[in-house]
Amino acid sequence: MSEDQHVDLVVIGLGPGGEHLATEAARAGMSVVGVDERLVGGECPYYGCIPSKMMIRAANSLAEAHRVGALAGSATTAPDFSVVAARIRDEATDDWDDTVAVKRLEDAGVTFVRGHARLAGPGVVEVGGTRYVASTGVVLNTGTAPAAPPVDGLADTPFWTNREALRATEAPNSLVVMGGGAIGAELAQAFSRFGTRVSVVEAAPRILALEEPEASDVVARAFAADGIQVLAGAKVASVAHADGRFTLTVAPDGSDDLTLDADRLLVAAGRRPNLADLGLETVGLDPTARSVDTDERMRAGEKLWAVGDIVGKGAFTHMSMYQAGIALRDLTGTDGPWASYHAVPRVTYTDPEVGAVGMTEQQARDAGVDVRTGTTALQESTRGWIHGAGGEGVVKVVEDRAAGHLVGATSAGPTGGEVLSMLATAVHAKVPTAVLREQVLAYPTFHRAVSSALAALDD
Repeated sequence: MSEDQHVDLVVIGLGPGGEHLATEAARAGMSVVGVDERLVGGECPYYGCIPSKMMIRAANSLAEAHRVGALAGSATTAPDFSVVAARIRDEATDDWDDTVAVKRLEDAGVTFVRGHARLAGPGVVEVGGTRYVASTGVVLNTGTAPAAPPVDGLADTPFWTNREALRATEAPNSLVVMGGGAIGAELAQAFSRFGTRVSVVEAAPRILALEEPEASDVVARAFAADGIQVLAGAKVASVAHADGRFTLTVAPDGSDDLTLDADRLLVAAGRRPNLADLGLETVGLDPTARSVDTDERMRAGEKLWAVGDIVGKGAFTHMSMYQAGIALRDLTGTDGPWASYHAVPRVTYTDPEVGAVGMTEQQARDAGVDVRTGTTALQESTRGWIHGAGGEGVVKVVEDRAAGHLVGATSAGPTGGEVLSMLATAVHAKVPTAVLREQVLAYPTFHRAVSSALAALDD
């Protein structure tokens, strides 16, 4: 071990939150060391948010062209996956090279170290043969990685995770997606629209099981229209790979086992926290835990803060950035506000998009809230009717009857994530439902469906 190097702050993991925090701490005058053994920027710009949305944008343009017949005459398409693959490689990821991100970090004054970091006590980090002693402390932002369920035979096959799927140079002829959550649903639909025959296997009773059932139904109908086979309430019993093809034995609830064959298998069945071999035991934390507990200032222990996916409050880039800002205020002695999670927004970028904030109806009931709900079909709004093909969706609001404000809301539709903004504000600020009903919304917009959902609270 080399001589100790004394610094103010060490940031382990340079995903969106870690990179932001390290950069701003350095600009505030701290001596900062940022450590990552993977790509600076984390999963989002290379294997997540950015490249997946490029693929989805391309796929949705094909779907929109297919709607011309119902709206404006006729159109033909010739899908070419190589176009979006090149855009992902050249524009989004620099061929999965983080040189630009590292330079951006170093230009801000951060000392970047490539390697695997381990805690060695409060404020102490070891990387290779170097030991860093941080007078202020250490921030953990190590993120998550794709998880593979313990399915017989799966580990011995060349299955895809989101990482391999987003590095694909061509769309496979056929694909089975194991997992019908946000990642699985988004990529299933995108590949389907490039001509891939897609089956989705989901253990829960419905796809997007964490969202409102009304939103799941909307997406399920869209999948059916796209020709995507959805097997919900089904488990994969075994996986085999031979002669370039996958064979899956699937056990649906209440039905006989069936066999699925495909060129590719995408496993999108959850993620695991990157907490192994991090030295958590040296600071009094459980190295086998699924997440790192923090207080409202993102403190996880003596001279220790944690932000991002490993905190367990939502595996979203916007959550990591939010928590990084809170930790930075604490590190620099700036007053709050501190962390609050009652109005966390999330969007699943299927077509239609599903935007949601706060609690679902079931979560609110489970929390003991006296619930009142209002729901409206988006296609029954004027804008939905005008939109025609592709205008299906739903808006649902969940009210705390006693408090008189929304505790959750869902907006599924062509611009579900954008309509969500007004609902997120309402939930975050606990705007009285009566005040929301007084608001004048421009006509004819998708937003006006929110007023219909609020009116349905009386039914």
